[in-house]
Amino acid sequence: MAPDSTVSTSKCEVKTEKNGTVKENHKNVPNRKNNNPHYGKYKFIRWEFETPLIWRNIIAIFTLHILAVYVLLTHTDVYYLHPGIVIYVLVRIQPINCIITSNYRIFFLQNSLLDWVRDHRVHHKFTETNADPHNIKRGFFFAHVGWLMMRKHPDVIRMGKALDYSDLFVDPLVVFHQKYFIWLKLLFCFILPTMIPPLLWGESLILTIKAIAIVRYTLSLNFTWLVNSAAHLWGTKPYDKKIDPVQNLTVSVVAMGEGYHNYHHTFPWDYRASEMGSSLNITTLWLNFFEKIGWAYDLKSPSQELVKKVVTTHGDGTHYKWGHEVPYKTSADCKSL
Repeated sequence: MAPDSTVSTSKCEVKTEKNGTVKENHKNVPNRKNNNPHYGKYKFIRWEFETPLIWRNIIAIFTLHILAVYVLLTHTDVYYLHPGIVIYVLVRIQPINCIITSNYRIFFLQNSLLDWVRDHRVHHKFTETNADPHNIKRGFFFAHVGWLMMRKHPDVIRMGKALDYSDLFVDPLVVFHQKYFIWLKLLFCFILPTMIPPLLWGESLILTIKAIAIVRYTLSLNFTWLVNSAAHLWGTKPYDKKIDPVQNLTVSVVAMGEGYHNYHHTFPWDYRASEMGSSLNITTLWLNFFEKIGWAYDLKSPSQELVKKVVTTHGDGTHYKWGHEVPYKTSADCKSL
């Protein structure tokens, strides 16, 4: 969202200031007193934080990463896995994953589908403001993983309550996912992935635990987190040069197509999340397949004419088809940098 912009929601009017602070009109929003948390500056030793730290998350995340590094550095047997388990780790059982969850929330032991959709809607509505759950303006580490280590900023909670999520609560898949999330994530993130290689390829159970339950899980989390961090910092902006999200090929490769972020934030309603369609994008590939068999429908994407107009009007000139070389900077331009 651009600075000093005003957005109307179903419950309130929202204004974003240049410093990222979100202000709103309270008069039409019920029970504002209970929905308006305020945290004082939270101090730990000599550091100050905007909101209280969540120590169980901090300990769990650091412990997981320490274990993963320890396994990679000291257990060289994980580098000599059967080729089948390597492919298995890379593909991440997408067919099972898509059918059960419509995404990889369970398989990578991330938040539930309901929580993720809620945070994602708030992120798109209030991108790069204090109401953004993983606001990149607060730094790479915060956008990458730090936001999971502390309580949400009051603006995130306040603005999140102003959005409509009624469609989620009537979706039977979302309801089922939320109700049985704990059991499903244990089954599909750890139990099945760990048991399949020993059963199918005769792989060592201990080796599989180290490779799948520790290393694979740690890498997959970081690959996903890069979409919130690296894909908002480093890359090109062929569709809209005025926003922070960028096109990052490396993130697209490791996150299976989720690094075309400048496009995604310019056309957030495109089901493909990229102009490339199913290229490096496993999610789009499966959605196209489900559309063919009738399981997915009303899939939306912009016309080529609209994309071209946006690229030539708002892009930075790096589009592969309609872009141009970045103009030579004059001395006046250099002085302004």
